Amino acid sequence: MITTAIASQSAKKASPDYPIQEFLADRWSPYGFTDRLVTEADLSSLFEAARWAPSSYNEQPWTYFVATRQNPAEFERLLSCLVPANQAWAKTAPVLVLGVVSLKFSQTHKDNRAAVHDLGLASANLVMEATSRGLSVHQMIGILPDRARELYQIPKDVEAWTAMAIGYKANADTLPADLRERDLTPRLRKPLSQFVFTGMWGQASAISGPRH
Repeated sequence: MITTAIASQSAKKASPDYPIQEFLADRWSPYGFTDRLVTEADLSSLFEAARWAPSSYNEQPWTYFVATRQNPAEFERLLSCLVPANQAWAKTAPVLVLGVVSLKFSQTHKDNRAAVHDLGLASANLVMEATSRGLSVHQMIGILPDRARELYQIPKDVEAWTAMAIGYKANADTLPADLRERDLTPRLRKPLSQFVFTGMWGQASAISGPRH
């Protein structure tokens, strides 16, 4: 009989319409993590990957706060910056990260419209590096920015934007029923024809048609 772990992996692996790199197909965001710790060497490489992300004018507007279970006080502080629904499952992850973004250019002090986009690019680099190392990352928008500002003394024009839980995914059998269902539900995505356009809004590009 197929195990829950194998079923979960099978359900979550992407079925792309066009060829993509294997680790992109393998990446997904679990709700359950084992108690296996993430090494400092691996964490350093994850943030090194984020460091080399592209950004507008090379502004690099991202900042990350990181907390591991080895430091319970820091872990609880960062955990408290998540909304309660995310705290409920993220507390089992060995690593929590808060993604913070500077919304003004450092030299001109003008609004940086690319700042949040660039935080996303840096985080995507981190996620892909993690996936290549057998780690999983679950990103969250459900945070408490005002609490983060108070606890971490985040300055004006800088804002806590997202969070991440990092670790090794657990067997779905170890999760409560609602989270187990989420971890076993197959991944679905819109087809290219719904978001790759040419000419005008809603007009699908030729590249999004059937494969030849």
